Amino acid sequence: MRLTVAVCTWNRAGLLRRALEHMTRLIVPQDVEWELLVVNNSCTDATDDVIAAFAGRLPIQRLREPQPGLSHARNRALRAATGDYLLWTDDDVLVDEDWVRAYREAFARWPAAVVFGGPIRPLFEGSPPPWIERTLPRIGGVFAVRDLGADPVLLGVEGDRLPYGANYAVRMIEQRRFLYHTDLGRRPGGVLLGSEERELLGDMLGAGATGWWVPAARVRHIIPAERQTIRYVRAYCEGYGQYLRWKAGGARSPGRWALLRRAAAAELRYRVGRVIARPERWVEDLILASETWGQLR
Repeated sequence: MRLTVAVCTWNRAGLLRRALEHMTRLIVPQDVEWELLVVNNSCTDATDDVIAAFAGRLPIQRLREPQPGLSHARNRALRAATGDYLLWTDDDVLVDEDWVRAYREAFARWPAAVVFGGPIRPLFEGSPPPWIERTLPRIGGVFAVRDLGADPVLLGVEGDRLPYGANYAVRMIEQRRFLYHTDLGRRPGGVLLGSEERELLGDMLGAGATGWWVPAARVRHIIPAERQTIRYVRAYCEGYGQYLRWKAGGARSPGRWALLRRAAAAELRYRVGRVIARPERWVEDLILASETWGQLR
């Protein structure tokens, strides 16, 4: 079996170096031939030097994508991939040494399945603020934390059983039929408008594909101190609100004034709650206000 691992990166050479260093520790089964594609999405830092430093240590290949945006970079990777399956992760993720082996076993166990995903655990730099620790079960998605349990389960849009972008795999035959939406995906200078992989995986499963949760395919997501802030949570939720507006398309949705009233009321409750209420309460209003402001953009 041939596997492709793909990482897209933009100006995070330091994090990328840590991610690639962990990949040198991967336990790759003897029946697996693999390649590692790193997409330089118009980086202006030392990304190319980092990639070059791992030549000989990893089956690494540098790709360039001049069009800024994660979806453009993902599409560049899948056009170049030669594996039977494509394993996706990020430049701020540390994969477990059994990561490839766990996916390989899942591919053999469920040969008819198309989509696979595994746990993403947070690796906070320093000690996170107490309000994050208390509300992490609610805001885990902001930090790409994902865990559907210790047992394999069928993936699906219903019940929010989809993997996250930092740790999933797709069978290549189907992956080539489904490109990432280029009006979604994070991009330099833009809002945190993600959900491009959610859209793609939902399209696949909606078209009849099946998928499985792979508990042993574990990774850790590095959360730097600058993301451990209310400002970051707000920006992420605003981006998700914009995605919801995009998703609705021409469908009927609340009018602008209704959204404005909802946003203002939630914003007021949040600001008062920060003073008098527990984080578990005011974070709900922070999320609602931010998502609604995003829908208004």
